Amino acid sequence: MKTLSPLFAAIAAVLVVPPYALAELPSAQHSHGAQLSSQDFSPAKSGISPLIDKVRAATAPYLDINVALNEPEPWVRGTPCVSGPNSGAMGVHYIKPSRVFDGVLNADEPESLIYEPMPNGALRLVGVEFIVLADDWTRLHPDGSTPALDGHLTNYVGAPNRYGLPAFYELHVWAWEHNPNGSFADWNTQVSCDSQPPL
Repeated sequence: MKTLSPLFAAIAAVLVVPPYALAELPSAQHSHGAQLSSQDFSPAKSGISPLIDKVRAATAPYLDINVALNEPEPWVRGTPCVSGPNSGAMGVHYIKPSRVFDGVLNADEPESLIYEPMPNGALRLVGVEFIVLADDWTRLHPDGSTPALDGHLTNYVGAPNRYGLPAFYELHVWAWEHNPNGSFADWNTQVSCDSQPPL
């Protein structure tokens, strides 16, 4: 019998769970006394990339995770907090199922929002991940081109992989948290899973 990956299980769950059944989560952006490094991180000032500016403009409403969870097609948790192999983390990924399977990359419509769990139970938006399944991309781009977003090439992740997905291309954009490894690196040493709630 074939088993579903956590990501595919999350996508299936959103198809049967009405949005009103999703619980409100505390948002780090609205917690009293929270110190947010994202407030100090200004990609526009540092001139890192126009892509970061686009991502910040598109995702600013999701600084409050409850906005994401209460949309007509809500974002659903695709992973628990993902820790890095040596240091840092990726965070908790919330996905928009319709975007994962559309074969398209659009700077204004990331497939995944990435949140860092905070000690007070809140989730803080730190970045996004753009994801396109390799077969979907190839079907729409038979020329064999590698997906790119505003000049930034994506990374290929073959199958099988730790996410249980078919082969895919991905690009992380750390638009809300500075990453010493680079704004488009997979792992961010400034992000931690230390406050991951029990599953």
